[in-house]
Parts: sequence; C-alpha cells; structure tokens
Amino acid sequence: MGSFFTPARITALQARVERTVERLKPWSWLWPPIAFGAGLGSFFLVDRQQWLGAVLALGLLFAWLLLLSESLIGRWLAKRGHPTLPRGVTTFIAQMIHQETLFFTLPFILVTTVWNSGQTLFALLVIAMAILSIIDPLYYKLAGRWRSLYFIFHAQCVFLVVLVILPIMLQLTTGQSLILALVITILVALPSFWHLLKKRSLTRWCGFFALTIVLAYAAWFGKIWVPPASLWMTNSALSPALDIQSREPQGTMALTPDAIRSTGLYVYTAIRAPRGLSETIHHAWHHNGELLDEVELAINGGRERGYRAWSHKQNFPEAPSGEWRIDIMTASGQRLGLIRFTVSEDLEKATIADSKIQPSGLSALNLRRFIPGNNNSENDLSTDE
Repeated sequence: MGSFFTPARITALQARVERTVERLKPWSWLWPPIAFGAGLGSFFLVDRQQWLGAVLALGLLFAWLLLLSESLIGRWLAKRGHPTLPRGVTTFIAQMIHQETLFFTLPFILVTTVWNSGQTLFALLVIAMAILSIIDPLYYKLAGRWRSLYFIFHAQCVFLVVLVILPIMLQLTTGQSLILALVITILVALPSFWHLLKKRSLTRWCGFFALTIVLAYAAWFGKIWVPPASLWMTNSALSPALDIQSREPQGTMALTPDAIRSTGLYVYTAIRAPRGLSETIHHAWHHNGELLDEVELAINGGRERGYRAWSHKQNFPEAPSGEWRIDIMTASGQRLGLIRFTVSEDLEKATIADSKIQPSGLSALNLRRFIPGNNNSENDLSTDE
C-alpha cells in the first residue's frame, strides 16, 4: 500500500483533480437542474422501473461516500506528510454534492408535503437550502466562516439523503427510514459542537452529552413536520355512502347532527406508495381539537392512482356539532393529509359531503399521466369504526 501511494502519484492525482475542478467550474450552473431532473425521474420511475430509480439513488449515495471519505483521506495524507487538496477545491466538490442532494430530493419533498400543515416550514427550509447552495458567495461564506452552521447544513443534507434513498433502495417503511435518518443526522451533526470538549472538563462532557439528548428529542418531537418522502395522499372525499364493488364514494348529505348520527360518514383516501412497500396508516378523528377515534389501515404500494382506503364512522357523540378534523398519519406520526369539515344544525354552516374525489396537494397536477404503461391494480381496504 505504501509503495502504491507514493508522493509522486499522490501529487499527480491531486493535480488531476484540481484541473478537473477548474474545467467543471464554468459549467457548474448545469448541475442543479441535472440533479433536479434525476430526482424527478427517480420519483416518477421508481414504480415501473424500480431498478432505474435505485440506480439514480445509488449514484447520490456514492457521491456522499466520496464526500465523507474526502475528510478522512485528507487527514490520512496530512499525517504522512503528503500534500492535500486546497480548501477551495474541497469546498467546490462539497457544494456540488450538496446541490445534487438538495435538488435530487426536492421533488420528493414538494409532492409529499401537506401544504396546509407545519410540513410547509420543512419544505420551505429545503427550498431555502437549495437556493443557498447555488449562490456561491453565501455558500462559501457559510463554509469558511460559520463552520457550526455549515455542519448543520451538511447534517440536514444527510437527513434528506437517508429519508429519500432508503425507501427506494431497501423498501423500508417511512418509520424505519425516519429513525435511521434521525440517528445518522445526529451523529453527523455532533462534530459541529465538538469545540465544547476542547478542555475535556467534566462540565463540558456533561454539556456535550446533554446537547446530544436535546438534539435527539427535538428531532423526534419534530417528526410530524417532516413529510414522508415515499408516501403521499393523492385524493380524498367525504360521503354518506360508498359503493364497495366499484370502490367509489356515493351520495350527497349536509353534515347536520341528525344526518351523521343516522347515516354515519365515510372518509375516502387514496394513498400513493412505491410498488412493494407496505405501510400502516391511521385515520385520526378529532372533534373540536379532541381525539375521539383512530382507525388503523394497512396499505400496499403499486397502484397508480393510490391505494384506496376508507373508514366509516358511525359512533358519533350525542352532541357532534362543531369543527372536525381527520388526520391521515403514518405509523411513525408523519402527516399524509388533513381533512376538515363542520357539523352544524345551520345548513349554511354545515359541510356538504358530496362524494367528490378531490386531488390533494401537488397530486392535482397528475404529471404521471404523461408516462406510458400506467398500472391501475385494484388494491383497496375499508374499515368501519
């Protein structure tokens, strides 16, 4: 090994890397749209061409392995007295990988975000990070002067990689992917606070340990703000009846107290998931902010228009008037959708359950219709409550 990594070979390799970087710099503006296109392609092709989505995801993962190993290789060379790459070159490489990460994962975040919830803040954060990564003065200032913020920026990119890549490559559930993403992100973020241990005192060790716990708790507490990057709700409807054979909501009804007590109410949701992925979701019924019922539904991925699941609530309280909210949640507590309706004696205030299937979020764009070979398997599930 020592004979292979001779000073002459290392110097020649570093010179080649520097020349490559200099040639790429004038064309670096092309990298973000290419990464966004790769992410968009992976998002839309993961079902019918799962191997292609996995290849695109694997390319991103390989880039991150290079980025993480660059620091270790640099330290190894420095300890042996070899020259290392200039800071400008390593920062440029890191910037390219950060841009690739942010723009690759952006389509997943934009489509799976529930925009009338706190997930909007997370999506806006990712958008802001993507914009920052392509503004050279801000990015280089962040990398050069604000090292703690730079490590946090780096850790957030790691979080996005794990959150998006694992369900595609390993078909892990959103809960499993979220836990792994949180653990890996915390491990990556901790070096940014390593300066707390410079004096190696007991107080600093305790502070470092306490900071680790706080980060872990804050990350887990904020999971409801994180969109499930591999699942999203495509459609929803409220209806007084549902044709089980055709799997379609039916009828129209004003949601008055007498009507829902006598008829009940169907909540229909279509959940999109990659082929081969099995998940458990919940319809959580809230009345005036209080959780009343939670219905568990198992779904399987692969249906183009979404896995159609519905719950039928009949046991309404004696005084059902007021504001109702149905949270469609994953088993890990990430929100897939949000449905609101009002029950009132006043027909002008009461919501009309008209059985109309409404598209949710960016699913209304229905960009998949432009992709040939749509497969509409009829996998559906219902639950009465």
